[in-house]
Amino acid sequence: MDYMIGADIGTTSTKSVLYDMNGKVIAYANKGYQLYQDTPDMAEEDPEDIFDAVVEVLGQVMRKGNVKPGELKGVSFSSAMHSLILMDENDKPMTRAITWADNRAAKYSEELKENGLGQEIYLKTGTPIHPMAPLSKMLWLKNEKPDLYNKAKKFIDLKTYVFFRLFGVYQMEYSIASATGMFNIFDLKWEKQALDLLEIDESRLPKLVEPTDSIKGINANYGELLGIQQDVPFVFGASDGVLSNLGVNAIDPGVVAVTIGTSGAVRVVVDKPVVDPNGRLFCYALTKDKWVVGGPVNNGGIVFRWVRDQLFGPEKITAEQMQVSSYDILTQIAEKIPAGSDGLLFHPYLGGKRAPIWNAYARGSFFGLTRQHTRAHMVRSALEGIVYNLYMVMLMIEGVAGKPKSIQATGGFARSSLWRQMLADIFEQDVTIPESFESSCLGADVLGMYSLGYIDDLSEVKNMVGVTNVHHPDENNFEVYRELLPIWIRLSKVLAPEYKSIAEFQKKHMKEHQEK
Repeated sequence: MDYMIGADIGTTSTKSVLYDMNGKVIAYANKGYQLYQDTPDMAEEDPEDIFDAVVEVLGQVMRKGNVKPGELKGVSFSSAMHSLILMDENDKPMTRAITWADNRAAKYSEELKENGLGQEIYLKTGTPIHPMAPLSKMLWLKNEKPDLYNKAKKFIDLKTYVFFRLFGVYQMEYSIASATGMFNIFDLKWEKQALDLLEIDESRLPKLVEPTDSIKGINANYGELLGIQQDVPFVFGASDGVLSNLGVNAIDPGVVAVTIGTSGAVRVVVDKPVVDPNGRLFCYALTKDKWVVGGPVNNGGIVFRWVRDQLFGPEKITAEQMQVSSYDILTQIAEKIPAGSDGLLFHPYLGGKRAPIWNAYARGSFFGLTRQHTRAHMVRSALEGIVYNLYMVMLMIEGVAGKPKSIQATGGFARSSLWRQMLADIFEQDVTIPESFESSCLGADVLGMYSLGYIDDLSEVKNMVGVTNVHHPDENNFEVYRELLPIWIRLSKVLAPEYKSIAEFQKKHMKEHQEK
């Protein structure tokens, strides 16, 4: 047997899947790690924890699959975007990995937006100006931690760190680079205007390589530990978002991938870089000939978890005692409420907001509450609010990529028939649920096979992705949503001027409570 490994370095865990050359899953491993949130805006992880997780899951699938010498043909990587690690002159981390969810650069993002420089840089890089981006993170460090910033030898991301530990090189592929805010997506080079702003030169950033490039000669100690020979190529791969599109076969024009896990995104593939004149959409590389346009949302499954924990605590405990999913119980409760939640609207901005409003200060709200509304209305309204937000992102994508032809839905939410039907009703589109397991890992696997010459075209993924079912829009429901969506959108604009005020109030009083 010949095998490939697709690995995904995620925000909360690293996953590894061993595939045969037809894309069949042979073995799977997953290892989580801690997220450090010492302050409300912080979201960091230990690079060593993540590297250890990568080594562990690679070793697990090799052992589970009983892979013999010569059978492993390659390893290909997916990774979360927007992470930042500062390395010292001895090639040791000076910081934890600052993740996409870290919000401490909010002030500097706002300043970039207000002075117009941010828009100029966005139009060259395709990365919206937001605290998530390494550009903003580095600007924050430059101004608030100058000693640390000036001592840094290299500014890198999680995947670059993993490859450095395994191969001793600082190299970053175009896909991760295109999510930094410092990479010119038209010239495929580090963007001078961004580097001038940060007062650094290219020597302090990794060398740029293509997502299909590979490297051999794994560190002998790790090779022996993993059972991976020196001649096995490691493909640099791409980011988790764009590989998720590939992994669900959403790479043809007009085929949209909607993903909801902890966070979420709406994405479509185009054949050349495209930017939004208003700076609201990202444009990230899959390969140098395929680009993914879309918008990420902060608040997906994390909102559902909040509803469960804060509004349905007793039901959660009962579910655990009965050894059934508390989320299944919540969706059963929500199914009893009609579409539109009897006019109860929810803005799911519990953790700031990326697309479509790109406001780190955004806060959540229920609107339209009456005495007739129940907790059941609130859970359905929360689910609908998540999908309304995704729909707003889709409207922006239509402006640059045209109306979608079909939707592929993935992520933890895709297990819920209620959510899938909501998506079909609100988007007024058929929604297909691919059978593929761990779409970013499969995307990494397919990109790796293409890179190494085992398949001739990325479209071969269609033979590896099954279809479980298709949901069609319910006319009775989408008529209701047509009435409510304009209200929901107008309301989000009305509330926007007060988001910063309430966020600053919360931050101030939270700090006072902590000091007491």
